[in-house]
Amino acid sequence: MNYFKAWNHALIQGFLILYLGLSCASVQADEEMKLDKAPVDSSNLPSLQRGAQHFMNYCMNCHSAHLARFDLLEQLGLSEKQVKQNLILTDAKVADYMTVVLKAKDAQNWFGVPPPDLTVEARVHGADWIYTYLRSFYRDDQRPSGWNNRVFPNVAMPHVLWALQGQQALQKQGGKDTLVLIQKGSLSPHEYDQFAGDLVNFLVFMSEPTRSARLHLGLWVMGFLLILFLVARALKREFWKDIH
Repeated sequence: MNYFKAWNHALIQGFLILYLGLSCASVQADEEMKLDKAPVDSSNLPSLQRGAQHFMNYCMNCHSAHLARFDLLEQLGLSEKQVKQNLILTDAKVADYMTVVLKAKDAQNWFGVPPPDLTVEARVHGADWIYTYLRSFYRDDQRPSGWNNRVFPNVAMPHVLWALQGQQALQKQGGKDTLVLIQKGSLSPHEYDQFAGDLVNFLVFMSEPTRSARLHLGLWVMGFLLILFLVARALKREFWKDIH
């Protein structure tokens, strides 16, 4: 009996230590990264359409989305003809998967690591992480690409959107590292934030295309369960009124 008590006590202590350790690590990570809130709105079709266009123009040169087909884009209120003319930039068909010509071996030689597939990237890192990441590149002559990132230090990916955002530098201000715009891009800071937000919005949609339908169906299910509960409660009162 004493053995089992001691074992249970040790087990509880272990869980508490693990929980506190994970909590502290989570708090420390949040403090270091200071993620910005991504403007995700699955009901904003214009934003999703713009994000899809940004993804095809800037991301699919290197990154694939091999778990998704091009016909997925028709869920954004686009016709098959619009998808073919505006979003498929190769000879791929609407029913094809979103793959890229870039070979993993070539990417390994050029970047040091193959670019990750982005189909479910929003579910892996989260929308806030990606949104902050896209806005946190800065010039770093010590890196092979000439770029670094505050959210992902020593990242192999160069800043492919620098012509839009401009160039930032990491400078000390008030004792803290701060990103400062040293060369303007073709977009204003507000316009680039919207650009990044639209792109993240599309990545979130692509990672879970049925989310809006699931939430809509969930409301109906909850309403049905509420009505069923009220009916069952009324029946219970009717059946047991003579006993109580």
